[in-house]
This record gives sequence, C-alpha cells and structure tokens, in this order.
Amino acid sequence: MLESAIELIQIPDNDFIWSYWEDAKQAKAEIDKLISILQSGELPERVEVAVVFAPTGPLQEVSINSGWSEAFLKVAEKYDRVEQILWGSS
Repeated sequence: MLESAIELIQIPDNDFIWSYWEDAKQAKAEIDKLISILQSGELPERVEVAVVFAPTGPLQEVSINSGWSEAFLKVAEKYDRVEQILWGSS
C-alpha cells in the first residue's frame, strides 16, 4: 500500500495545498523512507505510517483536492488491515 500511495501522489497536477507535504517530491521521500525501513527487515514506528493514511492526513488531503478520494479510501482500507496484522489493536 505504500507503493500504491507513491503512485497516487505522483499523479500530475495533484494539489498539495492542505497537505503538510509541499509537493510530490517531499511526499515520495517520506514514503520511500518507510519502504526502506521495511525492506531492511525493520518495522517503522506505527505512528509514522498511520499518519500518512489517517483521516485528514496528508494523503487524504491530497486525494480530496486532486479528485482521487475513492482511490485513497481503497488504499487506506488496505492499510487498516495491514496495521492490525503488524501492530495489533491499541
């Protein structure tokens, strides 16, 4: 789902105005960092990943302003399932 998020944030003409990301480059750098942690066999801090997919989080803000909120919801649903597997409920 992180790779799906990268695909979405790289859609041309995305609007980052309400996101804490300045642009696609900054968003990709943050998500790439999380992917690198996972690829190294480590688990990133839950909050670092959760904030990306959170309601009113940066990815949802970009999705709403850019016209792909349905795609965001599908990726966020996958994240919710993975979150439970990796970190359990709290």
